[in-house]
Amino acid sequence: MTALAARRRHPLATALLVLAGLVVTGTAYAAIIPGQANAAQASPEDVAAGRKLYLANCATCHGLNAEGRAQAPSLIGVGAAAVDFQVGTGRMPLAATGPQAPQGRVDFTDTEIEQLAAYVASLAPGPPIPSAETVDASLGDPARGALLFSLNCAMCHNFAGKGGALTRGKYAASLVGVSNTHIYEAMVTGPQSMPVFTDQIITPQDKRDIMAYLATVHAAPSPGGLGLGSIGPVSEGLVGWIVGLGLLIGCAVWLGAKAA
Repeated sequence: MTALAARRRHPLATALLVLAGLVVTGTAYAAIIPGQANAAQASPEDVAAGRKLYLANCATCHGLNAEGRAQAPSLIGVGAAAVDFQVGTGRMPLAATGPQAPQGRVDFTDTEIEQLAAYVASLAPGPPIPSAETVDASLGDPARGALLFSLNCAMCHNFAGKGGALTRGKYAASLVGVSNTHIYEAMVTGPQSMPVFTDQIITPQDKRDIMAYLATVHAAPSPGGLGLGSIGPVSEGLVGWIVGLGLLIGCAVWLGAKAA
C-alpha cells in the first residue's frame, strides 16, 4: 500500500490521469457522433476537378489550401453540406462584402457543385449532403414540427418562415421556396448568424417534422383572408390603423358635413 500511495503522489500521476481521461472522452465522442462526410465517397477525379474549381473561384478569399484568410474562414472540416448550401443557393462565391451573404444567382452546375463539395469534404470530415430519404418531408409530422419550429426557429425566421431582421444589418432569410435539402444543410452547418443544430440537438426525424410543417404552412391559405405577407402583427397593426382610422375619420367628416 505504501508503494501504491507513493506512485499516486508522483508528480506525473495527475498528468497521466488527465491524459487518460481525454483519450477515453475523445474515443467515446468519436463513437457516438453521427457519421461524417468521407473523402472515399467521391472519386479521385471528382476531387481533382473540385480542386481546380476551388482554385479558380474560391482560393482568393479562402486560401490556396482552404486554410482561410482574414476576409474568409477556413473550409477545413465544414463538410460537403456547407459547400452545397452556400454554392447551391448562390451565396458563394461572394460578389461583394457586406453584413452577410445574400442568396443570389447560382453560377455552377449541379455537377460542379458536387465536385467542389467532394474536394472540401476530402480535406477533413464534416457534415455530408443529406440523402433523399433524410429530407423527405412526407415522413415528418407537421403538428410536431410546428412546435419544434416555434421553439427553435420562429424567433428569427418568423412563425411562417418568412424571415426577419436581425442586428447590424443581418437578417434571417425567408424559407419560402427553399428546398428541403438546403433547409437541412442550413440546420447542420449553421450559415451566417444561424446556430448549428446537430443531430444531438435536433434529431433527423425532428428535422423532417420541421420541413413537413414548413411545407404545410406555406401551402395553406391564410385563415384571415389577406395574408399581408405573414410577417406578423406589424403589418396587421399598420393596416388596422390606416383602414380603421381612415374609416373613422371619413365617418366623422361625413357626419360633420351632414350636420352643417
